[in-house]
Amino acid sequence: MTVTTELPVPTPSRLLSLDIFRGATIAAMILVNDPGDWGHVYSPLLHAEWHGWTPTDLIFPFFLFIVGVSLAFSFASRIARGDSPRALYLHSLQRAAIIFGLGLFLNGFPYFPLSRIRIFGVLQRIGLVYLLAAFIYLIFRRHLRPVIIAIAVLLLGYWALMTLVPVPGFGSGNLAPPDASGMVGNLAAYVDRLALSGHMWRKFWDPEGLLSTLPAVATTLLGILAGHWLRSHQPQDIKFHGLAAAGVAAIVIGGIWGRWFPINKSLWTSSYTVFTAGFACVVLAICYWLVDIKGWRRWAAPFIWLGTNPLAIFFASTFVAKCLIIFHVPGTGPKPLSWQGYFYQHFFAPLGQPIHTSLAWALCFVTVFTALAFVLYKKHIFIKV
Repeated sequence: MTVTTELPVPTPSRLLSLDIFRGATIAAMILVNDPGDWGHVYSPLLHAEWHGWTPTDLIFPFFLFIVGVSLAFSFASRIARGDSPRALYLHSLQRAAIIFGLGLFLNGFPYFPLSRIRIFGVLQRIGLVYLLAAFIYLIFRRHLRPVIIAIAVLLLGYWALMTLVPVPGFGSGNLAPPDASGMVGNLAAYVDRLALSGHMWRKFWDPEGLLSTLPAVATTLLGILAGHWLRSHQPQDIKFHGLAAAGVAAIVIGGIWGRWFPINKSLWTSSYTVFTAGFACVVLAICYWLVDIKGWRRWAAPFIWLGTNPLAIFFASTFVAKCLIIFHVPGTGPKPLSWQGYFYQHFFAPLGQPIHTSLAWALCFVTVFTALAFVLYKKHIFIKV
């Protein structure tokens, strides 16, 4: 992990619209992760219960797609500067290990119960996906066709595994939601139970588990393809139209595929991968048109602040949120009140209906960490992993 004071500026190896897209995604992550009261949340700010999707289900794949776009730009820039493939492999391995370690730290803090700590999670998936996508890119960097083939193999292979390979006690293709006990009969959950028993998000499955990481790698590889397109020598309007058209096509293809392999964030189904990558293409195309083509940037300043320190802000917001929940206010009786509960009940709950005050807490959280991002940006402090 390094800290630099070099101000990021738009260059041929950096897109300001990508920073804005990244920053907006981080803001959305904080918003949906930190309501004041989980019992009162607007439905678009919750994940779909199983099959289907909500706007919240777009956020994580957006970030992994952005990782791919960024990778295409940064690796091309480093190769042009003379960095060797070996140096890039080592850089990727180191970066992935740090991100994975930060996720483990968040899962274990503050007691670090090694016998039951959750091994995987959001940051861990980001680290693993980054590592695998980076290695695939480096191996085939001179040609995009093998990357396209890798995407097809990951998505079609995952579809085949999830629908054709039988799970003991359930048979093949069982994509039903968890039963009353929380048991699920799909192959991804079965693999997680075999490899990660006692170290998962839930007793019987983990939405960021092992097998479902494979299609998530495809999400990042699709981002790499988008990055290559934006790095090309095509005119800007052609880049915009091409990216937007590809996005619309992917949304349609993912939606159609979902009739046979349902769109499902918890399973990171292949249809979900294509569908959400399509949305990411469309949103990035809009940002590119507004910012890099039209030059309309002032509206997006908060997203630039967030987008230039994304992992640091996400880690800090998650860490603070966890501290507010697990540490209790002294002297609050036999049922100790958490600091979040204290602040929420005293300063937010009296203001109105629970669903509104719960959102107000989340918006306040976003505001606080946007302010932190602003301070870091103005002081030219950029924490890089």
